[in-house]
Amino acid sequence: MLNRLRWQLTLLYLLAAIGLVLLIGAGSYALLKYYFVSEIDQALDYKMAQLFAVYNLALPGELSDARQAWNAASSASPLVTLPVSAPAAPRSEESEEEDESGAVEATVAVSDEGKHDDSAHEDPYDASLAPIFILPVQGGNALGSLPTTAPPPIQTDQESLQAALSSGSDRRNVRLPDGTQVRLLSYRTGSSGNAPAVLQMGRLLGDQERVLNQFLTGLLILGGISTVLLGMGSWWLSGRSIRPAQKAWDQQQVFVSNASHELRTPLTLIRATAEYGLRSHPPTAQAEILTDILQEDDYMNHLVDDLLLLSRLDTHRLELKHERIDLPAFLAETCRQVEKVTAEKGVQLIQGKFQGFVVGDSARVRQVLLILLDNALRFTPPGGSILVDTLPRGKFHQIRIADTGSGIPAEHLPHIFERFYQAPRPDGDDTRSNGLGLAIAKSLIENQGGSMAIESQVGKGTTVGIILPAG
Repeated sequence: MLNRLRWQLTLLYLLAAIGLVLLIGAGSYALLKYYFVSEIDQALDYKMAQLFAVYNLALPGELSDARQAWNAASSASPLVTLPVSAPAAPRSEESEEEDESGAVEATVAVSDEGKHDDSAHEDPYDASLAPIFILPVQGGNALGSLPTTAPPPIQTDQESLQAALSSGSDRRNVRLPDGTQVRLLSYRTGSSGNAPAVLQMGRLLGDQERVLNQFLTGLLILGGISTVLLGMGSWWLSGRSIRPAQKAWDQQQVFVSNASHELRTPLTLIRATAEYGLRSHPPTAQAEILTDILQEDDYMNHLVDDLLLLSRLDTHRLELKHERIDLPAFLAETCRQVEKVTAEKGVQLIQGKFQGFVVGDSARVRQVLLILLDNALRFTPPGGSILVDTLPRGKFHQIRIADTGSGIPAEHLPHIFERFYQAPRPDGDDTRSNGLGLAIAKSLIENQGGSMAIESQVGKGTTVGIILPAG
């Protein structure tokens, strides 16, 4: 009946879990990509600041801030060693040495204040700075050729140069013919001397793309595995969620089936008896028939009352009082009411020690006691006895009803409080029962914050304990 609901709950749980996984995965991927971009831009800005220092150019504000941030985050001294071909200051002929290409190599170490430091450590080998290459750019009155350890993988990007000339700087990604992306940074120098009009450098993004692709592949694999596991977990969780509803539904079906059977039987008897009465003429026979009809009517009224009471208990619509009950006076009065019935049956009613106070609805507690005493009387043969007494249980008090009757077989005890369930009746018992008494008694006690337990041995008797909060 509830399988469709279980599938719907499973799908709902699974979609919620997948949404959470996608959110976490997409967030992780975005954070990793942002980290790569910010790290590369920070390294490019710092390298550009070094290059400005090589040419003795005034640093733009953003590059100055970038250099300070790099220095604050790095334990190494902000020094640079760059090969340049255009000297920044005049040199004597004796000290000038040219290589085969005519380029002059000069090593300049720049500190935070822009001063030269001959003892500087070389930081082009920093993991973030080493992959950066400088592009040769034609600008100003001279060609600023800045050779690196390896040829640049890209020629000067003219669009980036023009954008830098017009706006002062430009930062963009360009893609090589093989599909690899390059991050380019271009800055206008504003120099009319040996420095190029625009400085341009870049960094290949192939390693970051590989890491991101591997990370994405891992996310997809983990996402697939997680989806399978989440599906299994969602199925189990949905089953656990609807288990109480399934149990309630099954109980309702059993309840309706049993109630229909119990109601159909007296109705059938009433109809048959009435039809027979119509065909009978002697007044004596009619009186007996009408008596049978009244008895069946009483039984049906009692059954309907029990069903309505159980319905109110199930829906928590039964109003119960919370009053202080004096157990000695209360139990003595209840025993007095049933003494005549027990005497007629030849059963001795023993009143034990009554003590304490409990909190509950006195009318409903009396109803429970009458149900238990009636059951004890039915299972106790003449000459037996029924004991009623009380025992303190810390913050509770126990009302105990023990009989010396035939007892209940062990296989029936787990079901004794189920609705419409009836244990085997003792021989000679001609009373009618609908099997709702103990179910009603247990529900009434539990709705008052108490509990009920039963112990029984065949041939020795049965003991029922009612535990209620102490007053």
